[in-house]
Amino acid sequence: MTATFTSVALPARLMQAQAQAVADELSHLLAACVSEGGHAVLDASALLHFDSSALAVILACRRAVLAQGAKLQVTGLPQRAQALAEVYGLRALLH
Repeated sequence: MTATFTSVALPARLMQAQAQAVADELSHLLAACVSEGGHAVLDASALLHFDSSALAVILACRRAVLAQGAKLQVTGLPQRAQALAEVYGLRALLH
């Protein structure tokens, strides 16, 4: 099977109220598009208004991609989100 490259972006607003729907949508999209040995990019640069549930969305996407035997790279993660990831001990999982 040929490796694929998939890229999706997080929305500008990602709060707890939207988190489950966004996680479901992006996880499904990534899992369907990426193949064994593929590479996915989750672009977080648009995130402006978010809470810690944004990290849960990123981790859900990561699980979906890993389940397909692919890798996920998170790009453009705002500094505040990086700080939250550090507090929760998740920073290493987001790179």
